[in-house]
Amino acid sequence: MTEHALLLVNLGSPASTEVADVRRYLDQFLMDPYVVDLPWPVRRLLVSLILIKRPAASAHAYASIWWAEGSPLVVLSRRLQERMRANWTQGPVELAMRYGEPSLQTVLARLAAQGVRQVTLAPLYPQFADSTVTTVIEEAKRVVREDELGIRFAILPPFYDQPEYLQALVDSAKPHLAQGFDHLLLSYHGLPERHLRKLDPTRGHCLKGPDCCRTAPPHVLATCYRAQCQHVSAAFAKRSGLQDGQWSVSFQSRLGRDKWIEPYTETRLEELARQGVKKLLVMCPAFVADCIETLEEIGDRGREQFRAAGGEELVLVPCLNDDPQWAEALATLCRRAPQVL
Repeated sequence: MTEHALLLVNLGSPASTEVADVRRYLDQFLMDPYVVDLPWPVRRLLVSLILIKRPAASAHAYASIWWAEGSPLVVLSRRLQERMRANWTQGPVELAMRYGEPSLQTVLARLAAQGVRQVTLAPLYPQFADSTVTTVIEEAKRVVREDELGIRFAILPPFYDQPEYLQALVDSAKPHLAQGFDHLLLSYHGLPERHLRKLDPTRGHCLKGPDCCRTAPPHVLATCYRAQCQHVSAAFAKRSGLQDGQWSVSFQSRLGRDKWIEPYTETRLEELARQGVKKLLVMCPAFVADCIETLEEIGDRGREQFRAAGGEELVLVPCLNDDPQWAEALATLCRRAPQVL
């Protein structure tokens, strides 16, 4: 019987905290046309300018959260991979990163050499975006096509609305909610607004104002990152028994001068502190593994900003990471992933 492999894919990480490694990683990441969606000459010029100063600052940030075992994102993804081996019995469970190592090309070549011809590709992103989900799928297809690996894929779609994922998210946060808080902020990775408008199949729904996400029809919701983030937040709040006013949504990790999705997390942190919030919980449901955006951007800089604005305590709720319930939920989702011929 031909083995059916499971390939988990996350974003990636620099190989180390050395500036040269961070520069190499950022160059690969930012030169992806699904991330910076500009014509190649403009993108090359922009990224070259970013790479003058950004690698040193990013290297410092990575160093502040780096573990003895390596990058937290990679370490936690490896732990999830190990956990998944008990939940996926159809074949090997592998892990790849879209940027950095282990690369999709390396891992897919290894699977093909083992005789694997069927792979469930699992981009580890709850919500859809070209800069996360699409780039993983297209890179995997490119590798298989150009290297003639003979692999066929089933592909895990975004799982923002799947009850198994939502319940794992709720249950992972219960101990933190039970300790009491003044407000819960659900902070998602941001996107330039043009990424949303580009994928709007109606070419007009995104222009209907701030409440457009709450009224998005299914064919718009299918590719609208912001609407999917709102869906996760509302579903989480309902399942957790939270009332209106106890929670809010924001978007972090802006890069460049373009208009990004609002409200911005750094703005909300200061607003909540000024409004009298003393104990703030922050969750980051765009990520399934803790990384520089959660540990450093929120856990370190965000905490300092909140306190400087008058808040007292910011508690970062860990991502799902290698939680056993999450591993079981993910295996269930992957087993019903549709075949792509």
